[in-house]
Amino acid sequence: MILRYLFKILIILAIAGACYLLWKTLSQYTFDEIYRTVLQIPGDHLALGLAFALASYLCLSLFDALAIRYIGKVLPLWQTTLTSFVALSLGHNIGVAALSSGAIRYRYYSRWGLSAAEVGLVITFCGVTVALGLSTLGSASLFLRATEASELTGLGHSGIMALACAGILLPIGYLCAAAFSRRSITIRGQVLKLPNLKLACLQLLVGTVNFALVAASLHQMLSAFSDANYLKVAAVSIIANVAAIISHVPGGVGVLEATVAAIMPGVHAVAAVIAFRVVYYFLPLAGGLLLLAASEFAIPAKKAKDVTSAG
Repeated sequence: MILRYLFKILIILAIAGACYLLWKTLSQYTFDEIYRTVLQIPGDHLALGLAFALASYLCLSLFDALAIRYIGKVLPLWQTTLTSFVALSLGHNIGVAALSSGAIRYRYYSRWGLSAAEVGLVITFCGVTVALGLSTLGSASLFLRATEASELTGLGHSGIMALACAGILLPIGYLCAAAFSRRSITIRGQVLKLPNLKLACLQLLVGTVNFALVAASLHQMLSAFSDANYLKVAAVSIIANVAAIISHVPGGVGVLEATVAAIMPGVHAVAAVIAFRVVYYFLPLAGGLLLLAASEFAIPAKKAKDVTSAG
C-alpha cells in the first residue's frame, strides 16, 4: 500500500517536473514566433516525417505479431495490426503506456480468444522488445557520436563509452540466453520462457528499427532548420524516450522539448518538436480513436471459438 502511494507521488512529481521544463522552454518565445516558425517547415520534410511515423507504427505492429507467435497462438495480421495501432496511438498520448495500451490490448485480444495471462505475456514481450530497441540504437549512437553525446550529457568520454558498453550488454546477453538457455526468467512477477534464437533476433531487429524510424521522423523536422546529424538526433530521441518511460509523462511532454533545445537552441527547436508531435502523436491519436469507435461496433463482444494454437 505504501509503495503504491509512493509510486503515485513519484509520477505526480515527474509530471510536475516535465511541466516545468515545458514552461521554461516555451516561455522564452511568443505564440506568434512559434506559429510562424512552424509554418516555415517545408512540405517535403513534413511528408517524410509523417511517412517515417507511419512506418514506425507498422513496425510496432510487428511487436504484437511476434508476441502472438511467441505464446504459441495464431491470429490474422490485420487483428494484431489493428490492436497494436489503437493501443499505442492512444497509449503514447495518455501516458503510463504499459497500463493504458495494455488495457486496450486486453479489450481486443480477449475478444479473439486470448486469456488474461496470455495478454499479459504479450504485453511483457512487447516491453522487452522496446528495451532491446532502445539499448541497441542508444548504444550505437553513443559509440558513433561519443563527443556529441558527451556534450549533451555532461559525461566524459570514458563515461560515455562505459554507458554504451553497458547498454549493448542487454541485447547481447538476451541473444546468448535465447541461444543457449531454455530456462525461464521472471520480470515483474511474470514468468517468461525465453524465445528461440530466431524469434529473439527478429525481436531485436524490429525493436531497433522502430526507434530508428522515430528518430528519423524527428530528424526530418529538425533538419528543416539546421544540418542536424541523424545519430545525434537518435541519441536525443533515445534519451527522451527513456525519460518518458520512466516518468510516465504522456508523450514525453516537456522532456523532449528540453532535450532537443540542448542541441538546437531557439524557437526552431520548439517548432520542430511541435511538428513532430503532430505527425507522430496527434494524427495517429485521431486515427486510433476513429478505429476504436468503429471496431466497438464491428467486432463482436465475444467470440466462441478459441484462437488457433501455433504448431
